[in-house]
Amino acid sequence: GYFKYTNFFIENFNWAFDRNFKLENIILPVGISFYTFQTLSYTIDIYRKDLKPAKTFIDFLFFVSFFPQLVAGPIVRASDFIPQIYQKLKLTKEEFNNALFLIIGGLLKKVVISDYISINFVDRVFDAPNSYSAFENLMASYGYAIQIYCDFSGYSDIAIGLALLMGFWLPPNFRTPYQSASITEFWKRWHISLSSWLRDYLYIALGGNRNGNFRTYVNLFLTMLLGGLWHGANWKFVFWGILHGLALAFERFFGQFIKLPKNYFVRIIQIVLTFHFVAFCWLFFRAKDFSTAFQVVNNIGKLTLDFNQWQTIMMGYKNVFILILIGFVWHFLPNKVIAGMRNLFNATPLPLKAVLFGLIFWIIYATASAVPQPFIYFQF
Repeated sequence: GYFKYTNFFIENFNWAFDRNFKLENIILPVGISFYTFQTLSYTIDIYRKDLKPAKTFIDFLFFVSFFPQLVAGPIVRASDFIPQIYQKLKLTKEEFNNALFLIIGGLLKKVVISDYISINFVDRVFDAPNSYSAFENLMASYGYAIQIYCDFSGYSDIAIGLALLMGFWLPPNFRTPYQSASITEFWKRWHISLSSWLRDYLYIALGGNRNGNFRTYVNLFLTMLLGGLWHGANWKFVFWGILHGLALAFERFFGQFIKLPKNYFVRIIQIVLTFHFVAFCWLFFRAKDFSTAFQVVNNIGKLTLDFNQWQTIMMGYKNVFILILIGFVWHFLPNKVIAGMRNLFNATPLPLKAVLFGLIFWIIYATASAVPQPFIYFQF
């Protein structure tokens, strides 16, 4: 609380009461949001008698400081990780191949897709949205949606792969979230380790859905509001959390009265609507302040059908738009296709794997920016 929120509360106190207290010079420790939640899960699980304490303090420190996911997740539960410390370490050929497959995919998502579209398009538009057309503002919004997914899920894939190489299993953190047909489903697929943590240690602790409908809506709202504040000491993150909290409460309320038919066509419409709500919320997550976010919204609202202008813009940003398309196609590939690609990689002879690695590293080298781009969630 001190490291993340002291200056936030000082700023708001000064604004509310017209005071001029000096801000503290606080350096935020790397990964504090993640290892704080990990250690909280340890403490709470022991208090609830759901977990036995680690055998030694060194074992506890190893759990807290396990480096692959330390700075950006997944948020690993003590109940998932600590028992693995006392098992014999092993690494099968299949696990080794799966780890390499995850790391390769994570690197391609992060360095090739996320970084390229960020530097060459998305950052430029969000830095000065009024300098760009309505179509460019719209495409930057779509671009950021796939950028943050490729950035964060890419990190998670690399972290899970590195941990697996060392003999430790970490839970998956993403399951194609933009294929969700509701915001409730989205939070079962996006940053799973955070959403499940908030559910088990905050939502259920507040009473969950055990105290009537109104309390359920309030608990959903408070959980997502605090989830937004977890992301950063800024009102735009709080507003982002509020939007998701209201959406979850809205779905829970109207879900009692409206039963949509379950068919392919209806699900596609639900997926499209859910994605656009999520993309709209991302505007407040990405923009440097509310003013910038509303500039983007206002500019998109001026969109008109002008196919010649759109074609000119797409040709000007050809590589960016191709990568955005690749990112979305990759995301919406059926699970069977991904499983088939993994099986094909596992069956590939070692010399061909070496050639594949060389090709991938060349692609990464060719597309990498001169200045390293930190993972988005490093700031949290």
